[in-house]
Amino acid sequence: MLFSLPTLKTCQVLVDEFRSAPQPFEPEKLRFAGVGDRDVYNISAPFVDEGEWVIAGRVEARDSEQSEVYFFVERDGVWVPRDGAPVFALQDPFVARIHGQLVFGGVETFPHPVFDGELSWRTVFYRGRNIRSLKKFAEGPDGMKDIRLVELKDGSIGVFTRPQGEKGGRGKIGFTRIFSLDELTPDVIEAAPILDAQFMDEEWGGVNEAHLLANGLVGALGHIACFDEHGNRHYYPMVFVLNPETMERSELQLLALRSHFLDGPAKRPDLANVVFSGGLIRKGDGTAELYAGVGDAEAQKISLIDPFAKYEAQELDRMYASV
Repeated sequence: MLFSLPTLKTCQVLVDEFRSAPQPFEPEKLRFAGVGDRDVYNISAPFVDEGEWVIAGRVEARDSEQSEVYFFVERDGVWVPRDGAPVFALQDPFVARIHGQLVFGGVETFPHPVFDGELSWRTVFYRGRNIRSLKKFAEGPDGMKDIRLVELKDGSIGVFTRPQGEKGGRGKIGFTRIFSLDELTPDVIEAAPILDAQFMDEEWGGVNEAHLLANGLVGALGHIACFDEHGNRHYYPMVFVLNPETMERSELQLLALRSHFLDGPAKRPDLANVVFSGGLIRKGDGTAELYAGVGDAEAQKISLIDPFAKYEAQELDRMYASV
C-alpha cells in the first residue's frame, strides 16, 4: 500500500533513508548571462510561453537580498533575459496553469510595520494569457511564503499554504480548495487546515510546485529544512502525494542531497547546504528533471527517477482499499 498514516520524521532520518534509495544523476549547472555579475538562483522549471521555453529566475547580487525576477530564454546553451519581458521586484518565482491562464508569483518584501529597519514579506500573484499580459490579482497574508496553486481534476483549485508563528511554528504546510482565482484572499489562505505529521516543531518546510497526476492525485514538490548545532541551514528537496478528496497523503521523500549537485559557491557559509526546489519536469519515460537553486547563489538541474510515477499508476480504489 502506497498511502498510509504518515510518520513524523526528522531531516536526518529522511537523509538516512534516502541514502539507500535510487540516487539522482547527471547534475548540470545552468548558464545565465545578461544580468551583469549578479547571481541567478531559485528558478522555476522551464515552461512554454508563446511557443518558447522560458525560465523565471531570482536575480541578485551576492552581498544583497534585493532581488528581481527575470524571464530567461535559451540561446546557444545560455539563458538570457527575454527581450521585452517584464521584470518584477520579487524573490523566488513560481508559475502554474489555472483555468487556461498563466499564473505567476513571487515573494514581495516591504518595510516591517512594527520593527524599524527590518523587512516583512508577502506572496503576490499575477495572471494573464502569457507573460506579456500578466496583471496582479491577489496577494497572500503578510509573512507567508510558499503559497502554491494547482488546478484539480474537477476544475477546482488546490491551494498549498505555509503559515508560521502561532499556527505553523517555523513553517508548516496547509491545504484548501477554492473554485475561482477570485476567491484567493488572505483570509482563505490563513484558514487552510494544516497537514499534520510532516515537520518536527524545530524544523520547517513548504511546497514549491504542485502537479496534477493523471488519476487526480496531487504531487507536491517542496523542501524540508533545519538548523544544525552551528546555526547552518540545511534545505532538502522533497516530495509527497496528496489525495485532495480525502486528504490522505504519502510520507515525505527526499529527492537529492547537496552532494549530488556540482560544487559551487554559496551566498554565505551557513547556506552551503541549501537546495531549494524550483520545479520538476516529468519526462514521461519514468525519469524527471529537478530544477533547483543551490547555495542561494546558482541554479542547477539534476535527473532522477520520477517520484510521482508509482502513485500515478495506481487506481484510487485500489490505493485506499485497505486504508
